[in-house]
Amino acid sequence: MLLQDKVIIISGVGAGMGRRMAKLASAEGAKVGLASRNSAYIKSIAKEIKDLGGEAIACSTDITRSEDCYKLAKKVKERFGRIDGLVNSAYQHGDWATTDIADVDKWADTYNVNCIGALRMAQAVLPYMKSNSGGAIVNVSTMTTVNPFPGEASYAASKGGLNVLTKHMAKDFGRFGIRVNLCRMGWIGGAPVYGYIDAQVNNGRKRDDVINEITDRIPLGIIPPEEDCAKAVLYFVSDYARVVTGATLDVNGGQYMAP
Repeated sequence: MLLQDKVIIISGVGAGMGRRMAKLASAEGAKVGLASRNSAYIKSIAKEIKDLGGEAIACSTDITRSEDCYKLAKKVKERFGRIDGLVNSAYQHGDWATTDIADVDKWADTYNVNCIGALRMAQAVLPYMKSNSGGAIVNVSTMTTVNPFPGEASYAASKGGLNVLTKHMAKDFGRFGIRVNLCRMGWIGGAPVYGYIDAQVNNGRKRDDVINEITDRIPLGIIPPEEDCAKAVLYFVSDYARVVTGATLDVNGGQYMAP
């Protein structure tokens, strides 16, 4: 199995790709630490994993608080004996507003989650990965950092910071044998996107028109399924990527192709 005997922490485990990654990582042999502010939800996901024969631990975590991040890392280490991987998938979208009308005083909150929060988590797991003589960190970003979508300026700016941070982390953490990579996600066929489609339909649009508006931009002609997107992220914490660090992988069905 791809992640046999590895211990992986996933932050931002919600109803979207975070949940899918957690269950897929377990199915691929990993022991999983689940982090989110929603304690009841991640406990339910941990139970699902355990009911399927896997091992998981849930820890309510606010990644804007360093003490929460260190508590999570310590709890996972104590439960499973090591930490091999971290997936930073927690995010805050911020207001939907174009830059001409954006409330810039709110942007710091979004940056605190999407960029600095990922570094807090990385620093929290660092001592345990150093004791293993290595590990892997994956930061989850967005295509809108390179292919602007109206209204996502604060989200994209904070994730753009994460894009740059990833390369600095790869440089700084590399001497400890720790790899740091980035997945830049496009449309993901999961609950958030389908909720957006439903909202457009409720506003009077035809479902096929909404879906086609999305897929017409994507060379593969589909909204990338959530599970396939999760697999792309988990590749970076697997041994198949042992010599890959500082890299950016675009996961978007070809909608944006990096030069």
